[in-house]
Amino acid sequence: MPEPDRIIRLKTVLDRTGLSRSTIYRKIAEGTFPAQIKISVNGAGWRESDVNRWIADPDAWHTSASRRNSD
Repeated sequence: MPEPDRIIRLKTVLDRTGLSRSTIYRKIAEGTFPAQIKISVNGAGWRESDVNRWIADPDAWHTSASRRNSD
């Protein structure tokens, strides 16, 4: 049975990627980084699997995101 996907917060994303907060939000706007998901009225996070896929191959994320947006 696969483990459920965890939701990770900004601090964890910053630590894992080495990117700054402003770079992450710029890349989200460009479609080159996974977007956040809303987890409460004032909270949001990222799917850990999405961040791990981006870390493994940032260029592939851009390609898949671009393809998804053009469909």
